[in-house]
Amino acid sequence: MIPEGGGKKIYSCNEGNSVHWDVPIKDAVDNFKGEYAARYVGSMVADIHRTLLYGGIYIYPADKKNPKGKLRCLYEGIPMAMIIEQAGGVASTGMFEGKIQRVLDLVPDDIHCKCPIIMGGSRDVQRVYDEYTKQGIKCPDLK
Repeated sequence: MIPEGGGKKIYSCNEGNSVHWDVPIKDAVDNFKGEYAARYVGSMVADIHRTLLYGGIYIYPADKKNPKGKLRCLYEGIPMAMIIEQAGGVASTGMFEGKIQRVLDLVPDDIHCKCPIIMGGSRDVQRVYDEYTKQGIKCPDLK
């Protein structure tokens, strides 16, 4: 289970790609830096495992180089989304194909299709959604 209240304040993302991210993702990560610890293994399974055990958020967003994201829907995004949601967390695509949506609502169109990922407890995913809302982008309600 995702720890109650969101657990430890940990964010996990490859900040080397930040120059290619959209403004809400950049702003959210900048906000996390002030009060969260950064931990990025570079392996989705390891980073999600830590998120499940201790809390926090894992972000691998779409960017200018990879507008569909880099993680594959069928054997990375959707399976991990199922685990995260079953553990009481949130599994979002962030901005993808014109809207913000649940990873589990995606309908794969190819065996190797890709999707962006924002996964973690609702406390932390809401902070990312707040940055999208500031830009006038409608986000799903997590409450």
